[in-house]
Amino acid sequence: MTNFISFQDILLNQVQLPARLLERYVSLGLNETEVMVILQLVRFMQANNEFPTPEDIAGHMKISEKECANILRKLIQNNHLSIEQLKNDRNQITEAYSLNPLWEQLFAEQQQKTAHEHEGTIFVLFEQEFGRPLSPFEIEMINTWLDEDELAPALIKAALRESVLMGKLNFKYIDRILREWKKKGIHSVEQARDASKAFHGTGTIKKESAEEKRDTSIYYNWLEEE
Repeated sequence: MTNFISFQDILLNQVQLPARLLERYVSLGLNETEVMVILQLVRFMQANNEFPTPEDIAGHMKISEKECANILRKLIQNNHLSIEQLKNDRNQITEAYSLNPLWEQLFAEQQQKTAHEHEGTIFVLFEQEFGRPLSPFEIEMINTWLDEDELAPALIKAALRESVLMGKLNFKYIDRILREWKKKGIHSVEQARDASKAFHGTGTIKKESAEEKRDTSIYYNWLEEE
């Protein structure tokens, strides 16, 4: 009788691995043998063996126990792997490998790229709202908010929208908004949204004349966004 392997059996016999590792391992300074050692570590961890020996790992590869030990040492030195101390059910100290340093490096690269992209769009957004190229002084001010004040790009965007809403589109007013938020401990768009709703709900804002008043209804949408 022919043996039959069900699709469920195949699914259960899988090793979970971020696809980004296969895409980015070269940029992290890893070679194929080191990646295979990492794959073996993941496999052992999924089998509840969190601290396999070099002999255990090398037994499934075409490298010696000594070579495997050297690779594990290198992974630790390059902050791709760490050894953690854990307590078992009997309150005994045990050791376990952790690949968290590798995952953090792997995904921090993407987060950093995304952050730079968001920072770049701020300058474009300011130029769109002001209807002109920014001056060197204005560019420097935005860079100060980003680098020295370490403000999130989304929060700067919120301050810009608030200045548009108030009909006071100038850098001094935007800077004043950001400093006021910082003084009040506002560090997120959600907190800025709540503060803006509370402020606009007080009814203390002076109404502009019909000819000066700007249609700000389209700019208030940021209050409903994340």
